[in-house]
Amino acid sequence: AADRAGRTALLVLYDIPHRDCGRYSRGGAADGDAYRAWIAAVARGIGDRAATVVLEPDAVPHLVDGCTPPEFQEERYDLLAGAVATLKSLGRTEVYLDAGNPGWGRPGQIHEPLRRAGVEQADGFAVNVANFYSTRQSLAYGRQLSALTGGKHFVVDTSRNGNGPATDGDPGERWCNPPGRALGEPPTTRTADPLADAYLWVKRPGESDGTCKGGPKAGDWWEEYALALAGAAR
Repeated sequence: AADRAGRTALLVLYDIPHRDCGRYSRGGAADGDAYRAWIAAVARGIGDRAATVVLEPDAVPHLVDGCTPPEFQEERYDLLAGAVATLKSLGRTEVYLDAGNPGWGRPGQIHEPLRRAGVEQADGFAVNVANFYSTRQSLAYGRQLSALTGGKHFVVDTSRNGNGPATDGDPGERWCNPPGRALGEPPTTRTADPLADAYLWVKRPGESDGTCKGGPKAGDWWEEYALALAGAAR
């Protein structure tokens, strides 16, 4: 559909084995071979059409924070690097590896894991995926991480960051369907920093983060939350 309209498709690939460490979005491919076959099928589907891919939200951050068990870590690095190589072999596909957000940790913690996951072959990394940090905060984080990754560019998820992150409630659950949030800047390639290739709506506004704060299961549409985001937009 995007190709027929003369536009670039935005694809979020989210099927890494042991996904989300068994939390709200648990699941993913059954094993490494199944994941490689899935990536190959995705690549065939994209073909020579233009696409921007955000690759595996949380997959690299969960390697850093210890959420992914040690016995699965080497395989995950191999799967991510292989996915980058497969997708970049296509003629018109841009690939950005997820790199966390300003509240997740420090850029110095993730630049080496990103290298092992193939960021040197990718177009760059993605910041603030499915989170709420302001564009200003996200750009600052992206610039710091870019300096540690050889000047790699990045994209920012602005879908729900219009009011910034929540500051009350359980710190461990502030990312999950927090009330009082708002839509952020619309998708555009006209950004406030030359290192930022685009502001994107990676997380669809209104898509639940999980069964918290009255929300449906992760990924399901939640009309009430979508309307609240739109109503609070500036």
